[in-house]
Amino acid sequence: MDLEEHTKIPQATAKRLPLYYRFLNNLHGQGKMRVSSKELSEAVKVDSATIRRDFSYFGALGKKGYGYNVEYLLSFFRKTLDQDETTKVALIGVGNLGTAFLNYNFTKNNNTKIEIAFDASRERVGSEVGGVRVEHIDDMEEKMGDLAVAILTVPASEAQGIADRLVDAGVSAILNFTPARITVPSHVRVHHIDLAIELQALVYFLKHYPLDVEEEE
Repeated sequence: MDLEEHTKIPQATAKRLPLYYRFLNNLHGQGKMRVSSKELSEAVKVDSATIRRDFSYFGALGKKGYGYNVEYLLSFFRKTLDQDETTKVALIGVGNLGTAFLNYNFTKNNNTKIEIAFDASRERVGSEVGGVRVEHIDDMEEKMGDLAVAILTVPASEAQGIADRLVDAGVSAILNFTPARITVPSHVRVHHIDLAIELQALVYFLKHYPLDVEEEE
């Protein structure tokens, strides 16, 4: 079972599933057998009604008055999110942010792993960062292999050109951490994460939208 089988699921729900999975995994590690939607709500900061609605897309996952079976939910979301299958990722750009990603390498998410990194700096090429070998950007197409996902942490001026090369190399998903809004064919998915914009938005909300009531994301 995967998300493609649930075409009616809103994207907002799909984005929350990894959050639920992480919390359930922690509960399972603590030996907890069941959890209520209220407990989930307090932990992941999503209101109970939203959690129940999210879960309803997948059928009857819990029982009224009992809550949710942690082991069952964990098993269900592991299969739904393909947690049993590791997705290998390429990282393009080993600057400060790229280096941080390599050192972290998504160790808390055991289904995602940066397999190879590329950079233009001759000083970095041939070295290992976080146990990942850094190759020269000129060799990207040759050494990408069949990796379908890439993280882009290059200078904004280089983003579109590198994105074009990634598409030609067969990449089907790009996590773009540059300020540039890259253009790709319709069959390629891009998620843009501009940290400066996120920080500006946070400060704006801090000043103009006090947390008097909990808001649903």
